[in-house]
Amino acid sequence: MGIFSGVLLVSDFDDTLSSSGSAVSEGNRRALDYFVREGGRFTVATGRAHATMAPVAHLAPINAPVVLSNGSGLYDFQTDRMIYETFLPHRVAQDMAQVCAAFPSLGFESYHGDDIYAWNPNQVTWSHLRRARAVCTQCAVEKMPLPWSKAILQQDNDVLQAVRRYMLERWSEHYEVIFSNAVLLELTRKGSNKGGMVCYLAELLGIDRAHVYCVGDNQNDLPMLAISAIPFAPANCAAEVRDWGARIVRACGEDGVAEIVDILAGIYGGDRRE
Repeated sequence: MGIFSGVLLVSDFDDTLSSSGSAVSEGNRRALDYFVREGGRFTVATGRAHATMAPVAHLAPINAPVVLSNGSGLYDFQTDRMIYETFLPHRVAQDMAQVCAAFPSLGFESYHGDDIYAWNPNQVTWSHLRRARAVCTQCAVEKMPLPWSKAILQQDNDVLQAVRRYMLERWSEHYEVIFSNAVLLELTRKGSNKGGMVCYLAELLGIDRAHVYCVGDNQNDLPMLAISAIPFAPANCAAEVRDWGARIVRACGEDGVAEIVDILAGIYGGDRRE
């Protein structure tokens, strides 16, 4: 039994725990090793799907199931199994065909199992796939196999803001439509978000909500920040997160997660030693 027994710490991955998308800083790693050694449960809640999270899951001492695809999946990398998963309704293909007709410059990716399909890939699409070290199959929307765990819509922010309004005006009862950064608009089944899946995970682990702490940098992290005992965000976070009222810690590239571990050590009576 350590000082963090019964405590769950959940971090977004890209631009929160990792600034590069392919490495975790030594400072964050040492702090999380200490957190886990003292009985804490640490995991990631990410917009990444299984295929794009699997290559980097070993970079941090994750000892609890990982929230994938913005809350559409809960995957245990220790036992290599999906614990829980939701899918977009099958009507999504028809709805996305309508969206793409209304916004011809839009590109998007759909996720079916570990396979990624892309329609009208643009510069944002290719940049996203490079960072995730992923590949896609280009095809027409109607050729993309169902079901999809999520989709990522890609263009500049002005276009995506219009797309978001368009979708919510028509189909808000079917979808979560939320930004993971300024040029990535994520689509999941209604009710599938990071906050709901973190609550499910806490219940699964037998951890009281009063001892759940979350950190994230963008709009898609707000649902889990809303259920966090203290909602944390790195200094590089989006304006929406800062304005929402998250507690700001050091930036992603400056060991912000390590600062959170220090704060928790103060709350739970510990003294982090290097």
